[in-house]
Parts: sequence; structure tokens; C-alpha cells
Amino acid sequence: MNTFFYELKEGLVIAFTAVKANKVRTLLTTLGIVIGVTSVVLMSTAIKGIDGAFQRGISSLGSDVIHIDKWEWFSNVDWWKIRKRPNITMEDYEKYKKLARLPVAVAPTIWSNETIKKDELSMENVFVSGSTAEYLATTNFTFQSGRFYTDVEGKASRYVAVLGSEIEKNLFPQGNSLGNTVKIGGLDFKVVGVLNEQGSFILGNFNPDKQVFVPIGVLFKHFVNSNFRSVTIDVKAPNNDMVGEVRDEAIGVMRKVRGLRLGEDNDFSVNQQEGLMENYNSTVGVISAGGFFITGLSLFVGAIGIMNIMFVSVKERTREIGVRKAIGAKRRTILAQFLMESSAICLLGGLIGLINAVLLSMLVNQFLPTSVQYEAVIIAIVISLIVGVLAGFAPAWQASKLDPVEALRYE
Repeated sequence: MNTFFYELKEGLVIAFTAVKANKVRTLLTTLGIVIGVTSVVLMSTAIKGIDGAFQRGISSLGSDVIHIDKWEWFSNVDWWKIRKRPNITMEDYEKYKKLARLPVAVAPTIWSNETIKKDELSMENVFVSGSTAEYLATTNFTFQSGRFYTDVEGKASRYVAVLGSEIEKNLFPQGNSLGNTVKIGGLDFKVVGVLNEQGSFILGNFNPDKQVFVPIGVLFKHFVNSNFRSVTIDVKAPNNDMVGEVRDEAIGVMRKVRGLRLGEDNDFSVNQQEGLMENYNSTVGVISAGGFFITGLSLFVGAIGIMNIMFVSVKERTREIGVRKAIGAKRRTILAQFLMESSAICLLGGLIGLINAVLLSMLVNQFLPTSVQYEAVIIAIVISLIVGVLAGFAPAWQASKLDPVEALRYE
């Protein structure tokens, strides 16, 4: 055992001495590994960050909520056919709410793009979402301050507003928006609540952080023509296990509300989060596949470069190998020495790549969410060592098989 550790220590010393003696060559050789590790770690941190943001955004919408709409989120149905469907109206919503038995909450929603102002500060094309007080029960919103508008405020179409976290940050840099007034489309609205950060950048303008919520009557009165805009009906199931039953009931009730005969196609859609999840997963899958291809290509090129350099190193140190074997060094000792040398080169490249990835992820985080995980560090080290062993095995094997007499004669 002592002999093994002595040989290991000696091999490491020789390996790092060789790496140190050829600094420029080593750094150039590791370039492929640096690019590969940077790619895989950066991709990992980006996907983790995006996934976390997406899951937070989706959870704020509620996994036990279905959305009855004119439009389908993801469908193979021709767009022009969907466009011909009649709009879902507030009358449809009232009838559905009266007939449906399973939901624990039902709320109509409609939106408009408006300019929001506070003194000299303004934001354009903000999603202003209108609904009833029951809308809150269909979400998982939590509040930084204040509350949602009440049933009385909703039915009376009061000029009250709930701000998403990003809206408050932009219009009230110092905070304390509660009780203040903002202008929406030129009209004054009192801020009664501010949401905690929910968000997901993948949801775009539908991200609750970027929205303002007001009573639906105000939108119809000032911003939306009910004859040209379809209402979405958000329906919350009692629990996740009953989502399917609530969906089936919704289809049956809406067919009755629309007066559809047996055999007629639905002129409405019932959307669920699964559609978003499937689309998201397929998109991330494509991005991951592309990232892994680039990573694999970089690591392959890097491994070929290291293998070539190690063959050169074996040639340059043939006499050294001959001397070591002549004084009793075993084949396994020579094999381990060159494997450790190639692994050390790759590990150096992996550490540089890891540092690059962390620094780049901080930069990327200004635009897209990233999340540096401990797994990324382990991935970088493991990949570097595996590539080092694979790239160095052939040269190390060649070195271990050298005949000491022939090696000593090498000029």
C-alpha cells in the first residue's frame, strides 16, 4: 500500500512538473476542453435558471386551473378555423358559472395593452388584466403589500389596481406604491395591492410580475370593446386529481351554453398547463440537444489535441522513460504517470472553463435567469477527468510498452 501511494505521489509530481515546464503548449492544448466545459456548465446553469423561473411562473397560474377560451394555446387546428369561432362573452361566463357544479372558483378575464404612468415615469404596452374578485382564488398569488380588489370594488367597477412586482419597481423605485395613484390610459387608479415576485420570463407579457390587475368592468368601460374581444374563463378544480373531471364537465356545460348539437365540433377550447409544459419541455429539449452537440464536438477536438500532445511528450521523454524502466519502474507506473499528466491538463482546462462559465452566467443573468448549481462543479471536474483518461490512454499505453534498452538508445 505504501508503495502504491509513493508511486502515485511521484507520478503526480512528475505530471505537474511536465505541465509547468510547457505552460504555453498546455494552455493551447486545453482550449478545446475549456470551450467544452464552459459550454456544458453555462448551458446547465441557464437551463436550471430558466426551469426555475418557468416553474415559479406556472405555479402562480395554478396547476389545478383550466382556461376556457376561444383560442387554443397549442393546436394543429388551422388558425383561420379558430378565428371564425364566436367570441366567449360575459353572458357565456354567467351561464357557465350557473350551470357548473364542480369548480371551486370561476372568473372571467380579459386584457388590454395600455401605458401606465406615475409622474414622469411611464411604461408602455403593459398588460392590464381585468377580472372579478374571484380571480384571486384561481391563482397562487402572494402579496408584497396590500390586497386584491374586493367583490364590492369589482362589481362597482372601482378605479383600483393591483401591481405586479416589476411594475412597482419601475414606477416606484423607492417602493411604497400602496395607496398612491397611477394613470392607466390617462385614468387615475388607486393602488390597493402589490404582488410578490411570481414570475417567469417565458410567459412574456403574461408574466404576473409585468401585469396590472383591475376590475373587469373598468376595462369594458374604457379600454375593450366587448364585441371584438373574447373573454377567457378561468376555472379552478377542487384539487389536482379532479382537473380531468372539471375539464370534462366544462366541455359539456360550454356545449350546452353554446347550443351545440350532437356531432358538431366545439367552438371553444379548454386549455391546461400541460400544453405549456409540453411546449416548454420540447423547446428545452432542442436547446439541450444543440448544446450537448456543441459541447461534445468541443470536447472531442480537445481530446484529440491532448492525445497528440501526449504522443509528442512520450517521444520527447523516451530516454527519461528508458532510465525509469531501467532502474525498476513498472509498466503500471509509467502508464499512471502519463494518465495523470493528461488528466492534469484536462483538469486545468476544466477549472478554467468552470470559472469562465460562472463569470458568463453572471453576465447572462442580467438578461435571462441562471442558477449555478453544485452539480455543475462536479460535472466540470468529472468530464475533465474522463476526457483526460480517454485522451491520454493511448499515449500512456505506448509509453508503458517501450523497451528500456531501445528507449535508452533514442536520440
